[in-house]
Amino acid sequence: MDSTKPNNGCCCTPEVGRGCAFCACDAKPEAVLRDGCFKLHETPWLEGYPEGVPSDIFEVRFKNTRRGFYRNVNDLPLKRGDVVAVEASPGHDIGIVSLTGELALRQMRRTGFVPFNGEFRKIYRKAKPYDIERWQEAIALEHETMIQARQIAADMGLNMKIGDVEYQGDKIKAIFYYIADERVDFRELIKVFAERFRIRIEMKQIGARQEAGRIGGLGACGRELCCASWIAGFSSVTTGAARMQDISLNPQKLAGQCSKLKCCMMYEYDTYVDARKDFPRVREPLQTVDGEFFLLKTDILGGTMTFGTSRDTLANVVTLPVARVKEIIALNRAGTKVERLQDQDVAPAVEEPDYRAEEDSITRFDKARRRKKGRGKEAKAAEKTSGEGAVAAESSEGGQSGEPRAPKGRRGRQQRAAGAENREERSGRERANREPRDGGEERKAREPKERRDERAPREGASREGAPREG
Repeated sequence: MDSTKPNNGCCCTPEVGRGCAFCACDAKPEAVLRDGCFKLHETPWLEGYPEGVPSDIFEVRFKNTRRGFYRNVNDLPLKRGDVVAVEASPGHDIGIVSLTGELALRQMRRTGFVPFNGEFRKIYRKAKPYDIERWQEAIALEHETMIQARQIAADMGLNMKIGDVEYQGDKIKAIFYYIADERVDFRELIKVFAERFRIRIEMKQIGARQEAGRIGGLGACGRELCCASWIAGFSSVTTGAARMQDISLNPQKLAGQCSKLKCCMMYEYDTYVDARKDFPRVREPLQTVDGEFFLLKTDILGGTMTFGTSRDTLANVVTLPVARVKEIIALNRAGTKVERLQDQDVAPAVEEPDYRAEEDSITRFDKARRRKKGRGKEAKAAEKTSGEGAVAAESSEGGQSGEPRAPKGRRGRQQRAAGAENREERSGRERANREPRDGGEERKAREPKERRDERAPREGASREGAPREG
């Protein structure tokens, strides 16, 4: 076991199962209370008030979740946290007082405790150093005894699991807590245990929920298990509670650490049952002029029902209040189909808040995009002017700027080809106009054939009549 040092500097050995620490600094062993470090912890909220109902009944706790109610027959001045020796069968046991006065009576009524034969067991005395020393010796044997008991049960072929062992304070008796799915004949096992450990044996069968409460742990909610912190009695939990609350029937999510259905499923069960009384039972789809609408989802706490045109997909989803659904069902039973599901007076949609302020914006921590370097105002202006010039040239070549574009497809391709030929012809004429005039062969080649034929005889005659050079 680990050791801790309280404020006074003494070394104490904590006992987690009992919620205390054993201290032997003054040569006399004593038990110091460690509040909040034990199972089924209660808050003594009436401790500072005067006792309204005087009572001599005290609640005494033992290891883990085992508790009992005892009568203070000797009128001892007891308070919460005192270590006392109480009556047991046989001998005596050592426990810690957990509740006193009216709170003990309230707790007894809540848990439904009934004394054996109508008589409460007695509180003998406050624990003496000898009692605490013997109690420590008994606690030190518990873990080793549990390991050996498991090995013996496995060797004998018994279908059982020994989950915990608790020694009595006087070390003459031990309680073996076990789990078994079927009836187990452990008469021979008790004889073997008695011979091996030299003590009186008591076998006590517990369920999976009780075992989880004795071991303890953290649940899926992140808090301590309810069975280890405050639940004293367990109620049966069925899958009907999950169906009533529209919880997915996933065994991995519905089961707790004990492999049973979670006890917390019953916390809000009554609330859902009362809320479902106002909801109609929809056996058939809602009949409208446009078609049938099937029930998809029911919001019990919101008081709405969601319908759609398909059972498998979320198509044409409409959310209606319960009153409107009852009205449509009554009209359908009378043989009338409604024109539309939603009534005239539809509640306006709730506008989501927009983040106008910088400190409320959800993107205020996002990194801003870096601008490309070398792109100043002059470069952007030059790019803009060049783009405008290119657009103007394209519009002048292709005709009017407001001319519609050719459609896609075969007809569009034909129109684009014709436009290209027209543009080439226009460009050819423009180039001819821009070229300089000369009297060479190039000009003759560009002239039409008919004009060349007319000019040929005139040129020949002029050449014949010309004087020859000697």
